[in-house]
Amino acid sequence: MRYAVAALVGLGLLCASGARAFEIEGERSFGAEAPARVIELLSTTDIEVLSPVIEAFLARNPGIGVHYTLASSQETYAAVVEGGADFDVVISSAMDLQMKLANDGLVQALPEDLVAARPYWSRWRNLLVAVAQEPVTVLLANSALAGGLAVPRTRRDLIALLRDNPERFRGRVGTYDPAVSGAGYLFAAQDARLSDTFWRLAEVMGRLDAKLYCCSGDMIAAVRRGDLLMAYNVLGSYAAAKGSGAQGYQVIELEDFTLTLLRTALVPKAAHNPDLAVEFVAFLLSREGQGLIADAAGLPAIEAEAFVAKPHLSPIRLDPGLLAQLDQLTRQRFLEEWRAAMDQP
Repeated sequence: MRYAVAALVGLGLLCASGARAFEIEGERSFGAEAPARVIELLSTTDIEVLSPVIEAFLARNPGIGVHYTLASSQETYAAVVEGGADFDVVISSAMDLQMKLANDGLVQALPEDLVAARPYWSRWRNLLVAVAQEPVTVLLANSALAGGLAVPRTRRDLIALLRDNPERFRGRVGTYDPAVSGAGYLFAAQDARLSDTFWRLAEVMGRLDAKLYCCSGDMIAAVRRGDLLMAYNVLGSYAAAKGSGAQGYQVIELEDFTLTLLRTALVPKAAHNPDLAVEFVAFLLSREGQGLIADAAGLPAIEAEAFVAKPHLSPIRLDPGLLAQLDQLTRQRFLEEWRAAMDQP
């Protein structure tokens, strides 16, 4: 097993008295040079992805600024739990960690009329609301696979392909490290829950010295460079947004099932500007905001019809059942089994 550690862009530390510092991957300020009020936004979504949405919001709200802090899902969760750095809006792809924040009483209620207008499956009470739905657990295949190898369509196909071509794929398969990435742990745990092929695939990847990553963006870059021939469990929206065909790889939604996550937003209890936070969330959920999320940000908007058009899409349920996999002993056992699968001769 090899660990691929990404360089952090604009690495910084947010320090707080009584709370540990947490690592950030980047930050950027939007809006007027000296805005009267600033929305502190903490997110796991790459800054450039949401930039056009933020700029459209500020164009309609002159005098307001947005300070965007980018962090991993684990660090995002820790920042809210441990306090000291107060954020107004938190957007994360780690549904389980967002659910825990809401369940533990660290989230403010959103207006009932705002939340009630959303599809029932895209919200939890009036505390969590989805702003995008995204196919995850997609497979990226480098164009080099075209050299006589069939592109896998199911997990069983993928296992057979890797098992039968060990020399070709050794050290050239990548996936999330669930011990490092909150989203990666969520995807792996859901994958294992839905399919008995997950652990077989993990063992095959372990024997091939799979590389582990913190983030989808790093896996996509590695496939594009040719360092990897395949990457498993990548965020589909990121892969598509980076121009798959033109970049020498293809995005494959596996036909046995493709998990679909909800990228959720919440307003923490400690928000300094809760009214502005609600305005921003309301914009994300508006017709204009959802259009920008889909067309400018490249993230799939909330749309029930997607599950009808693509029956292989399997939504991750936004409910307290997500908390079961965060149990300390459950997580410990899962990661121990994962390490055993990865650390093979």
